[in-house]
Amino acid sequence: MYRLAQEIPGDWWEVEALYDLCFAPGREALSSYRLRDDVPPVAELCLVARDPENAVAAAIRYWPVRVGGTPALLLGPVATHPIHQGEGLAALVITESLQTARAEGWERVMLVGDRPYYGRFGFEKLEGVEMPPPTNPERVLGLSLVEGDAWVGVTGQVTRWTGGATL
Repeated sequence: MYRLAQEIPGDWWEVEALYDLCFAPGREALSSYRLRDDVPPVAELCLVARDPENAVAAAIRYWPVRVGGTPALLLGPVATHPIHQGEGLAALVITESLQTARAEGWERVMLVGDRPYYGRFGFEKLEGVEMPPPTNPERVLGLSLVEGDAWVGVTGQVTRWTGGATL
C-alpha cells in the first residue's frame, strides 16, 4: 500500500535523488528550470507517494509561472522510481494534484511533455505559448482546470513568477 502526502521540507533531498535517478544528467540545465530559479514551488500541490518501506516511490512538483502575464501552473517534474514503474503511481500523483489545484482555485496548468502520455489527463498542445528556448513547441501542453477553456486568449512567453501570492 502506498501513502500519498504533501511533500515536506524533509523530503527534499530524497525527491531530488529520485529526479536525478529518473532523468538525464544535466536536467537542471533545461529551460523549465530557469522558470523555477528562486521561486518556491506551490507547496500544497507537491506530492510524494511512499512505498510500504517508506521510500519515495513517486513525486510531483508544481511551480507558479506567468504566460503573457496571466497566472498558470507549471507541472513538473513528475517521476516514479524505476522499481515502481507501471504501477500507476505517476497517474495517481498527477490526478490527485490536479484535483487539489482545482480546489485551490488555479485555472490553468501547463507542462513540457509527451502528448500521447499526458493527453489521457486532458492535456493538449498549446498554441501561442512560448517556453524559453530550447523547447520543442510541440511538447508545450496545457489543461484548463475550470469549466470552459481557461487557455482561450492566453498567449505569449512563459516567464518566472515574481513576487506576491501565487493566486
